[in-house]
Amino acid sequence: MHVRDAMSTDVLVVGPHHTLVDAARVMLQRRVGAAIVVDTDLAGPGILTERDVMRAVAEGVDCASTLVSEHMTYDARTASAAWDLDTAAQEMCRGNFRHLIVVDGDQMVGVVSMRDIVGARVREAAKV
Repeated sequence: MHVRDAMSTDVLVVGPHHTLVDAARVMLQRRVGAAIVVDTDLAGPGILTERDVMRAVAEGVDCASTLVSEHMTYDARTASAAWDLDTAAQEMCRGNFRHLIVVDGDQMVGVVSMRDIVGARVREAAKV
């Protein structure tokens, strides 16, 4: 099974100038653990995860006025849509993160999370 078979294509995108409260609110509404950060001034997409938001809260920042750009990961890791799911899972384990931005060539086509991989594997096992 490949990343394209498990990834989410309905990607939540926020800008670096959104506040952490705004981003967290939309992440909660959409029930996702990460938002892709896109801006023409950035070299590529970044990512804001629930861990980033929790870290900001723990640091005591004012999340209503703090910008996503202050807590996002700028060098977000990517996975090819053609990767095997095991390759994606290994990359996540190696880097100690739970989301990869999925690309097909130079186009962002989705996000794959550990939850997506586990769900795909469970569905795959149920077919056997």
